[in-house]
Amino acid sequence: MDANEILDYCLAKKGVTESFPFDNETLVMKVGTKMFLLMALEKQPLDINVKTDPEWSAELREQYPQITGAFHMNKTHWNSVMVDGLKRDLIFKMIDQSYDLVFNSLTKKIQNTINNL
Repeated sequence: MDANEILDYCLAKKGVTESFPFDNETLVMKVGTKMFLLMALEKQPLDINVKTDPEWSAELREQYPQITGAFHMNKTHWNSVMVDGLKRDLIFKMIDQSYDLVFNSLTKKIQNTINNL
C-alpha cells in the first residue's frame, strides 16, 4: 500500500480536506476542522498516525510490531502505523475508525453540514 492509495481512500470520505500545517512532509487529513490522519510522505517505510479506540489501540500494539503509540500525540488515543506488512483491510479499518471517532466529536451543526455535502 502506498501514500496515494491512502490519500484517495481518505479523500473519498465526506468533508475531508488535506493540508500541510506543520511542514512540507507531513500530510494532514481533517474532517471538519479536526485531524484524523497524519502521513509522513518522505519517510520510508510509509508511516501514518490514526486515532483509535483505546482498548483497540492496546490490542493492536500487542498484536502488530508495526503499530506503536504515536510520537507527539496522545498515545492513549493515537497510533503510529508502519503500513508495510499490514493487510490493506486492517489499514482501512483503522482509517475508518479514526474518521468516525473524529467526525462523532464534531458539533451536530458541523456534522449536518458535512452530511449534506
